[in-house]
Amino acid sequence: MTIKIINTSNNPLPQYATESSAGMDLRAYTSEEIVIEPMQRKLIHTGIHIELPVGYEAQIRPRSGLVLKNGITILNSPGTIDADYRGEIGIVLANLSDEPFHINNGDRIAQMVVAKYEKVDWETASTLSETKRADGGFGHSGK
Repeated sequence: MTIKIINTSNNPLPQYATESSAGMDLRAYTSEEIVIEPMQRKLIHTGIHIELPVGYEAQIRPRSGLVLKNGITILNSPGTIDADYRGEIGIVLANLSDEPFHINNGDRIAQMVVAKYEKVDWETASTLSETKRADGGFGHSGK
């Protein structure tokens, strides 16, 4: 699949780290160092604009290494970029650690997965089919 992209940053285009990677790395676009203090959140610019085909979305996900090593995650994960959005992709990073986190231009801060989705039509019903779970949730199926 080919997707139109505009890169207003001085960083490389989003790219896959390995041949089998599902997500492409997104990089911070900033003219100065950004510091995210503990329990703080900030919108980080990427300089990336894309034109997705109808029926596709771009999912923005945390980088597992940043989460494990630094406590840095994405609050609305996965974030969704809709096919009709043409603005800059921004990443809402949150620092869940007890140490300030420093971001510089070009740092890999998130990953983007392009995925197909289906639209639904609702069928109003008075009952739903029975399952073993029924209406249990939030840990109902056990450990």
